[in-house]
Amino acid sequence: MSTLPVGLMIESLVAVLLLVTIAYCVVLNKRLKRLRADEEALRATISELITASEIAERAILGLKATAGEADRTLGQRLIDAERLSQELSAQIGTGNTVLERITQIAEAASSRPAPEAPVARVQPEMAEPARPATMRASDIRSAAMEATARLEHFRRRAAEQAA
Repeated sequence: MSTLPVGLMIESLVAVLLLVTIAYCVVLNKRLKRLRADEEALRATISELITASEIAERAILGLKATAGEADRTLGQRLIDAERLSQELSAQIGTGNTVLERITQIAEAASSRPAPEAPVARVQPEMAEPARPATMRASDIRSAAMEATARLEHFRRRAAEQAA
């Protein structure tokens, strides 16, 4: 009889160890299920990130194309503005030359006595006050100065837009 209790004890110990192993397997199975569920969520998140990065890449390419087109358009406008600025400068220079000639003619005409011509009688209220030629030349000069100032204003604005 002495062997019976030892065998029973060993079998009891094996049964207890089997119960512990089964309990541990149940816990391990639950953890594996959670891990698989997290893996699926992680895969879904990764696919969403890949899709978002592809969309961002396309948007970046679109922005680069738009920026390139804007650069080309702005460059063309700056070239046109510079050309117009040079044309205006040339025209102002020509205008100043013409103005100087007109001023010289007006000064020469005012210093030379006018030939006697029959004077028509004009009623005083209809008569226009005569302005000397130098005053007309100064009006022309002031208009030329104003045009030059406007040109400089346009040049500065074009330079600011370029920057």
